[in-house]
Amino acid sequence: MTTTSPRSARLPLLVLAYLGFVSLGLPDGLLGVGWPSIRAEFAVPTESVGLLLLSGTVGYLISSVVAGFSIARLGVGWLLAGSTALAALALSGYAGSAGLPLMIGSALLLGLGSGAVDAGLNAYAAGAFGARHMNWMHACFGLGVALGPLIMTSVLTAGLAWRWGYGAVAIGQAVLALAFVLTVRIWADRGPAEPPGAEAEGPAGPAPVVGPVRIRETLALPAVWFGALAFAVYVAVEVAAGLWAFLLLTEERGLSATAAGLCVSLYWGSLFVGRVVQGLVAERLGTRPVLVGSMLGMALGSLLIALPAPAWVTVLGLGVLGFAAAPVFPLLTLTTVDRVGRRHTDRAIGLQVGASGLGGALIPAGIGVLISQLSLALLGPALLVLSVLMLGLYWASERPFRPVRPD
Repeated sequence: MTTTSPRSARLPLLVLAYLGFVSLGLPDGLLGVGWPSIRAEFAVPTESVGLLLLSGTVGYLISSVVAGFSIARLGVGWLLAGSTALAALALSGYAGSAGLPLMIGSALLLGLGSGAVDAGLNAYAAGAFGARHMNWMHACFGLGVALGPLIMTSVLTAGLAWRWGYGAVAIGQAVLALAFVLTVRIWADRGPAEPPGAEAEGPAGPAPVVGPVRIRETLALPAVWFGALAFAVYVAVEVAAGLWAFLLLTEERGLSATAAGLCVSLYWGSLFVGRVVQGLVAERLGTRPVLVGSMLGMALGSLLIALPAPAWVTVLGLGVLGFAAAPVFPLLTLTTVDRVGRRHTDRAIGLQVGASGLGGALIPAGIGVLISQLSLALLGPALLVLSVLMLGLYWASERPFRPVRPD
């Protein structure tokens, strides 16, 4: 019997993890371009897209939390295979929908599949991959979001119905689910992928099995809840900046719609570039210095946006905010084990991913109410308050409760 070395066995999983994150971003990109055609075919108002987003968010929140508590029973490989297959089924439901109600049900299924894939991949990567790959994985999500509009635009330009865009991505998801099935046994090995000494602050190796951990033990750890809140606040800052910056630049700072659109694209692009670049930086300097520096950079970027200054200062603030924010989510995930202990990591990551989805939906909506009732100029101060709050939550999760218990 031929034995495969851990590093050669891990390479296919790394490729699949990258593709998994690309697949998570694709549906988001499809909807933005496809919605006008969908709305026209189903004869529904524009704001009906909110029902799809709400349904997807509910499914995502439920499955990401449940996945964190289910990995020990199902195994990462089967969780990823089943969840990706569910996402493929959901996208097929989009493609075959006869009306909005069926699409809403499909959105719920897509959220259930995506949330579990997100939590499963993050939980595995936190124990198997270093800071570089963790950042690059999350950069692949941005790549998926960017590819989605291109796929749907190509479909519509070719004179085909929007359904073909969802159908094509559904086929890709089904192939990815099959790949997860074929690699189930390899996913069971969750030792570190990096050779010893490759990363001074990388994840530790497999801990000795002490016995099953009760759910209430995980939920009793303050670090779990402070960490989940930090994730919720981080995603709220990322989403709110991208969501409301266009209005701020056009109605408050006086930029044209074209220039403002380019500046918002610059913001999202800086997130992608930041994850690629800072993955290498974190590997050299260590995760904690980069994390703290990035959070301080987010506060600086928010401060620049908050200043009653010319438009170029606001645009600079958006670029600084995006580049600084880039490694925060992946590195917070990677260091979860340091805050809660290895035996609680999977569950904590599931809660964190769920909290990030909830925070990314509710807090930006709340900021929207605030700026619509008072002033668009309050976007910057709101981002600054949230950035400082995130620093405090990170400190609360990291300092007083390390180590949680010997594992």
